[in-house]
This record gives sequence, structure tokens and C-alpha cells, in this order.
Amino acid sequence: MKIVVTGSLGHISKPLTQELIHKGNTVTVISSNPGKQTEITAIGATAAIGSLEDVAFLTATFTGADAVYTMVPPNNYFDPNLDLLGYYRQLGYSYAQAIKESGVKRVVNLSSIGAHLEKGNGILRGAHDVEQILNELPPDVSITHLRPTSFYYNLFGYSDLIKNQNVIAANYGADNVIPWVSTKDIAAVVAEELTTSQNDRKVRYIASQELSGNETARILGSAIGQPDLQWVLISDEQTLAGLTAIGMNPEIAAGLVEMYAGLHSGLLAEDYYRNLPAEMGKVKLTDFAQEFAASFQQK
Repeated sequence: MKIVVTGSLGHISKPLTQELIHKGNTVTVISSNPGKQTEITAIGATAAIGSLEDVAFLTATFTGADAVYTMVPPNNYFDPNLDLLGYYRQLGYSYAQAIKESGVKRVVNLSSIGAHLEKGNGILRGAHDVEQILNELPPDVSITHLRPTSFYYNLFGYSDLIKNQNVIAANYGADNVIPWVSTKDIAAVVAEELTTSQNDRKVRYIASQELSGNETARILGSAIGQPDLQWVLISDEQTLAGLTAIGMNPEIAAGLVEMYAGLHSGLLAEDYYRNLPAEMGKVKLTDFAQEFAASFQQK
């Protein structure tokens, strides 16, 4: 199959590309960074260097592909001028137009837990909007919206707090159960969906392990030599103050707080629990904790 992968060589797209190539597919990887061209070529893929906001570039790159993987790359949450939800919608419309004009019939879209909600999901409203935009494509376009749960990778964001105060402090977690997911497990599901022969539209959730915040802290603490590491539940107001104090765009900070509050209340995960994955991913938190510990010791 001829497959186009967006997301450059990120935490999902790199293992995805490697797996697709290993299974004999021809892969083109889109990156906005010309410096990635050599690395993309080195793993056996073709590099397409350009902007996801450039519909003509996307259309040309998608043309002739059997399937495409779409995702919205991370942006700078500290940019005071960033309209994050507008950014999501812009890329959603770019993807939709390019898919329609190129004639691609199979799309696998990286969405998120909480994307079933129109409100109460904070910054995840962006993922909801992209799903809705893509769903307006002609009915002969097969689409799978993948909704991964909370990334293990996001735990890196607590490294300084863990090192300085021996706590993870957030407005979710502690006794709350958190469905975690590994980017490697996401990549495996994306590869499966891209190469399937099915022709329909569906939503598929991806998770690796469900753990409380306290269990999460205990596993991470054990891996880094801080066995008394605690997960402390703080208020929405404290969380917002902490995010804005480090210079985050206030609107995005508020969206993150609302998202985390949705995890705490169970709102984000309500549809996940109605449509649980058939099986959990292979990568457990004890596996990720070794990666976390290696990074943590270098700080």
C-alpha cells in the first residue's frame, strides 16, 4: 500500500512509519522541518517537506495514496497569540479539502478521549471539531477516528515538580483512575487501521493500562528512587495559577484546567467506558517508568 503519514518523526509517527515499512508498505512522511529529510529517508520513507496549512501541497502529497494518517501536531502553548482551537479547525479544513481533491478513500485520524464532547472538554474541543469537519467528507471516504487516552508521555511534564518537591500536583489523579496509553501502542493501532480492508466509519479507543494517580506515583517513584512520591490533588484555581505563572497562554491554560477537571469528574472518559478497547496495549507503566527514569536522572 501507498500510505502518507503526517506528524513528521514524532513519538507516534516514527514507530508507525517503521512498522509500515517493515510490513512492505511504501510510506511518505510529511514534515515541516527540512532538517528531518535525511532522517526520514534513512528509515526507508519518502520525505515530503511542506506545511499542513498548504492545501495544494497536501493535495499533491495525498494524490495516489491508498490511505493517509492525519494528526494535529503540537503547538506552542506559551505563544500569547495562539488561537489553539482555531489552529485545530484550520488543519481540519486543510485535511478535508486535500482528501477530497486528491481522491483518498481511507483516512485514519488521531483524535482524543473527550472528543465526543462539544463542551466541558477544554482544549480537546479542537479534536472534536476536527472529527466533525472530516465527517463532512463524502460517504465513500472511510474514516477511523482514533481516541487515545492520557499519554504516559505527559508525565514528563511533572519532572521538575517531582525533583524539587517529591510530588505530582494536579486537579485530577490521586484516587481517580486514569486510563493511560503508550505512543507505541497508539502507533500499532494506527498501522492496523491504515492497512485494513474495511470500508466504514468508526471511532476506536486506545489505552494501555488503567491506574489511579496514587498507583502511578508509586510506580514512577520506585523507578526513580523516590518511593514516597505522592500524587496530590489540588484545586482548579491552583492549577490555573501554576500554569499562568510559568507563562502559558491564559486561554490555553484555562482549557487545560477544564480538560483535567473533566478527567477528575469522569466526564472525559464517559464514552471511553461505553466503548472500551477490545484489548489493552502491550506497554505498561512499569515499562514507561524505565524511560521516565532515564530522562529524569539526566535533569
